[in-house]
Amino acid sequence: MTDAYLNRRTFAIISHPDAGKTTLTEKLLLASGAIRLAGEVKAKGDRRRARSDWLAIEQKRGISVTTSAMTFEHDGAIFNLLDTPGHEDFSEDTYRTLTAVDSAIMVIDAAKGIETQTRKLFEVCRLRDIPIITYINKVDREGRDLFELLDEIADQLALDVCPLVWPLGTGGQFKGCYDLAHDRVLLPADGNVSGAFAKTLELDSADDPRLDELIGADEVADAREAMELAREGYAPFDLKAFREGTLTPVYFGSALKEFTVAELLRDVGKFAPPPQPRKTGPQQAGAEEISPDDDAVSGFVFKVQANMDPNHRDRIAFVRICSGRFKRGMKLKVTRTGKALAINAPIFFMAQDRQLAEEAVAGDIVGIPNHGALGVGDTLSERDGLQYTGLPDFAPEIIRRVRLDDPMKSKQMKRAMIALAEEGASQVFTPVLGADFYVGVVGALQLDVIEARLKAEYGVAVTLEVCGYETVRWLGGDEDTDIQTFVAKNQGAVAHDRYGAPVYLARSQWEAGYAEDKNPGVQFLKTRERT
Repeated sequence: MTDAYLNRRTFAIISHPDAGKTTLTEKLLLASGAIRLAGEVKAKGDRRRARSDWLAIEQKRGISVTTSAMTFEHDGAIFNLLDTPGHEDFSEDTYRTLTAVDSAIMVIDAAKGIETQTRKLFEVCRLRDIPIITYINKVDREGRDLFELLDEIADQLALDVCPLVWPLGTGGQFKGCYDLAHDRVLLPADGNVSGAFAKTLELDSADDPRLDELIGADEVADAREAMELAREGYAPFDLKAFREGTLTPVYFGSALKEFTVAELLRDVGKFAPPPQPRKTGPQQAGAEEISPDDDAVSGFVFKVQANMDPNHRDRIAFVRICSGRFKRGMKLKVTRTGKALAINAPIFFMAQDRQLAEEAVAGDIVGIPNHGALGVGDTLSERDGLQYTGLPDFAPEIIRRVRLDDPMKSKQMKRAMIALAEEGASQVFTPVLGADFYVGVVGALQLDVIEARLKAEYGVAVTLEVCGYETVRWLGGDEDTDIQTFVAKNQGAVAHDRYGAPVYLARSQWEAGYAEDKNPGVQFLKTRERT
C-alpha cells in the first residue's frame, strides 16, 4: 500500500476555442519553472510554438486538435496537466480525457462569457462529479461586467461561485488584482500592465490606505465597493463543496500576460483533490470501485497517439494509473486480450519531450510505447478481469469513403487508417461487401486533420469523398441470431469497426430509426463501450 498518490494533482483545462486555454497551459508551466520560455500559439516563422501544440496542423492553425499531457513538479506536488482540444470537432478526445482527471480548470473569455462548447464540457464534468476551478481570462481587455459574468456562471451552470482573486479595474483601466483570500495586492512592475505581476504586498485588508497610494484613490473606491459586494453577495469558499462539484472558486486574470496564473497554480495544489477511486465494469462479478491505495497496479488507456516523434514512427498509449505503485519492467495483463504486456520503456511527458518513468503511482499519466497491443478503453492490471468503465466510442456524424490517389499504396493506406483509428479520434469501417474503407468523424475539421496527417506522417495521399451514408449505429442485442439475421438481409449496408463489431450504415437518421422499428430484437446503438 502506498500514500505517495496524495501529492498528485491530475487536472484538465477545458474551454471554448480561443478562450486562451493553451496559453494558460503554457503559463502554468512557466509559473512552475517547468519551462523557462513560453511560446506563442500563433507565432510565425521560427519563433517558438506552444509547447502543448506539437502537431503541424495545430501550429499552422493556432488551435489544439489533440490532447497533450504534461507532468511537472511545483511546491511539493506533482501535477499531471492535460491540455484538451477546445474545438467541438474534437470533442471525443476531450470527453475521454475527462475520464482521466480528478479536477478541471474552466477558462472563460471575459468578453464572451460562457460559450456553447464550455457548457457542453462542463456537463461532462458534472456527470463525473469533477470539481471545477474557473479562470476568467483577458480582464485586461474590454469585456463584460464582472458581476454579470459571475451570475451567468451561477445561473447557467447551477454552481455557487466564490471569487478569490478580483481585478482592480478592467480593460484600459486595469491596474492589477487583489487576492481576496490572502489580502494581497498583485501589481505589474512600475505600473506597466504589459507584463507579469512583479510586485506583491501584504495588506491588513482592502481598506488599507496603502492601496490608495498604489492604485489611486478614485480607482480604489470603485474596486473596494465591488470587492465588498462580491464578498457579501457570493458564497464563501468551502473545500468540501468545491470537491463535491457544487462550488467553483473564480480567478480573474490574463493568461497571456501571466496575471493571476501563479495564484491559480498555488490553489490547484491546495484545493484540487488527490486521485479518487475509479469504477470497474459490469462484467466483473460484483462491480466495485478501486481505491488509489489498492496494492495491485491498475490503469486504463484514455488516448493513443501515433507519430509524436515522426523520426521513430512511435505509437504511445496514454495510461492513467489508478492504483498501486507501478515500476518500470512490470508485466501487466491487458483485460481485452488476456495477454500480459511487459512495460520496459514507460515515459512521462513534457508535451512532446519525454523522460523515462521508473515509477508511477495513482494519478500519474504514463506513456507506454507499443505496436498495436493497446487501444483506447483498454485496462491494464495485475488483477484478472479488471475493466474500468466510461470510455465509449460515439457514433460518427460524418462518413466518407477513402479514395486513394495512388492505388499502389493500398497497404500503406490500410495500415495508416487503422493506426489513426486506434487513436480514437476517428473510426474506420470495412463493409461486408466490397473493398472500400469508410472513415467516420464527429466534426468536419477532423477530415482535414486526417488528410494532412496521412500525407505528412505516412506518405499517403487520399481524398475523403461523400459516400451516401449519413449515420452509423452499432448492432447489439441479447440474441446473436437476431443480429446475424439482420446482417444477412442487409449486407450492402453493414460494415465492421476495427474491433470486428458489426455496424449499420444508414443513409439518413430516418432510415436508422426505421430499421430500429422493424427489428425489435436488435439494438441500434449511438455509443459503444469497448470491453
